[in-house]
Amino acid sequence: MLAVVLAGGIETSCSGQAKKGKDGYVQIFDGKTLKGWDGDPTYWRVEDGYLTGEITPDKLLKTNSFIIWKGGEPADFEFKGEFKITQAGNSGINYRSDQLTDVPFALRGYQADIDGRIMYTGQNYEERKRTTLAYRGQKTTIAPYTGENTPEAIRAKVSKNAWTGMNVVGSLGSSDSLKTLIKSEDWNTFHLVIKGNHLQHYINDVLMSDVTDDDTVNGKSKGLLGVQVHVGPPMKVQYRNLMLKQL
Repeated sequence: MLAVVLAGGIETSCSGQAKKGKDGYVQIFDGKTLKGWDGDPTYWRVEDGYLTGEITPDKLLKTNSFIIWKGGEPADFEFKGEFKITQAGNSGINYRSDQLTDVPFALRGYQADIDGRIMYTGQNYEERKRTTLAYRGQKTTIAPYTGENTPEAIRAKVSKNAWTGMNVVGSLGSSDSLKTLIKSEDWNTFHLVIKGNHLQHYINDVLMSDVTDDDTVNGKSKGLLGVQVHVGPPMKVQYRNLMLKQL
């Protein structure tokens, strides 16, 4: 079968189907179409070769909207690429997630947070579940399920600063110092290393958050992968060079 090698060492057949490169990574966005992805075309498109999510003044969101990779439900994996986001933007990379049936293009699960003001970029936030699992600069463990830490109960406790399920066990640096390593309204790299219950988020090759999730009831071992546009003011986020290696 005729094959060519693309930038980054990914081999593709003449039919355009990506193959595994020598380093084990597969390109999951072709830079030309949304083939293999499912999202609301009101907010998602390909622009200049980039996966682009945009909210405009005349098309505001009522709920967060994701474009979801349809290639499977990765369990243990490494996922890397680049992102650029406007200052007013709010986005994130969801993984090991479930798709809701009552809200269009909505995911629930782990998220590598990204925002234009760089307040949260790099943290581990669980969308529609246990909320923050590690702020930027934190190494944490999540306590086993006790019957009290349901997603609903946790959200109520978080609003009162009373949730104790997240235990800080180490520091990766201050949030403010790590923030200086993230570029505003420019391209940054991300690298997620997800193995078992150990979840690591890197930005520009620097570890920003490190979670060990011992809650086997609320945690997930596999699930959907997708990226987000968030409810709020008009914004734009772009992704490129999306490479996935399943372990």
